[in-house]
Amino acid sequence: MSTSLEIVPVQSPIEASIRPPGSKSLTNRAMLCAALARGRSTLHGALDSEDTRTMAEALEALGIALTADWDRGQIELEGCDGVLPANEATLHLRGSGTSFRFLTALVATGQGTFTLDGNSRMRERPIAPLTEALQTCGIAVDSQQGFPPVVVRASGLAGGRIALRGDLSSQYLSGLLMAAPAAMSPLKLSVEGPLVSAPYIEMTLSVMDAFGVKVTRSEAMTFDIAPQPYLARNYPIEPDASAASYFWAAAAITGGRVRVEGLTSDSLQGDVAFCDCLRQMGCSLEQDEGGTTVVGGPLEGITVDMRDFSDTVQTLAAVALFAKGTTTIEGVEHIRHKESDRIGDLARELRKLGADVKEMPGGMRITPTALGSATIETYDDHRMAMSLGLIGLRVPGIRILDPGCTAKTYPGFFDDLQAITASAQ
Repeated sequence: MSTSLEIVPVQSPIEASIRPPGSKSLTNRAMLCAALARGRSTLHGALDSEDTRTMAEALEALGIALTADWDRGQIELEGCDGVLPANEATLHLRGSGTSFRFLTALVATGQGTFTLDGNSRMRERPIAPLTEALQTCGIAVDSQQGFPPVVVRASGLAGGRIALRGDLSSQYLSGLLMAAPAAMSPLKLSVEGPLVSAPYIEMTLSVMDAFGVKVTRSEAMTFDIAPQPYLARNYPIEPDASAASYFWAAAAITGGRVRVEGLTSDSLQGDVAFCDCLRQMGCSLEQDEGGTTVVGGPLEGITVDMRDFSDTVQTLAAVALFAKGTTTIEGVEHIRHKESDRIGDLARELRKLGADVKEMPGGMRITPTALGSATIETYDDHRMAMSLGLIGLRVPGIRILDPGCTAKTYPGFFDDLQAITASAQ
């Protein structure tokens, strides 16, 4: 893809239907559970992206037999029945935070020395809550003052009780939950303080259950897991709700009508809550067993705590530029540690457009003003590119730098955006 892409504004409201590719979060969780399972599993509807390929390559480096037909979205894995084949590996995990957190916990169940590293941004993202939790179970873990790279010298994951922070990422807990059935004795996991992105824990538990593992919840955020086998299965993966948010937002921004197939209020993914934000802002929703449609309407600013679906903060910020009144986003201090500083960097780019943005430690206030053309820096952050590209549907002269960074989770995003807007241009 070229080094920049200018978005072509639409001339009329968008009327379209789309099925986004499979969920990254579900694909990576299902791959890990299938890798630990007894027998051969097949995943259907899996996402083809840099993050999911990174996870697949890492599992292969750990000795898991894996065959992926990425064009068909099908992955077959021969599980290791809870015993990692490799006793030494160096895993290059690029910018995949999900892979890094999940695999750090996974290799702790093995026997041997494992090194995990990533790109320059990954080396700035905290891993201390997870490494400290593993150390309480007797695992020798070295990091760079709480940041990658990480070296795990594993001799099996002992049981016991682990308390860990939940205010930076829910992925630490998800990684430990999925690794726990391969521990040598029962493990009790509890969260200290608030937990961000809590719906992702429910997703993790659902995937574990689908692969035959039972988790007992003794309190709201305390989990007991006994050693037990994962069982192989065929597992269907629903479309990615974070990706869907861009198309629902396109309906809101253009006053159009966009249906996303395959996602309903019963989705395993918490990011479908983004639709409720749009409803509060003035859109209407139509839901049935096959999908969810957003119909745009006059938009009003809202105040919303997005702690539980923070991957859609940038998307809502784009919509807020076209609302009447101020939109306040709260509860998302943790997103400063994502692929970019999704508060500070986002505020900087919105101001380039002329928006009135007041940055707060845990969010921002966005007041619409007259918007102008701008070249948007994306910080190698796929969500910055996809969300701020939507502004160009209404504002001429919006150019997105490094549009290819969407390959992290959605390589075909700008092609799909062009497809759903073609009839309105």
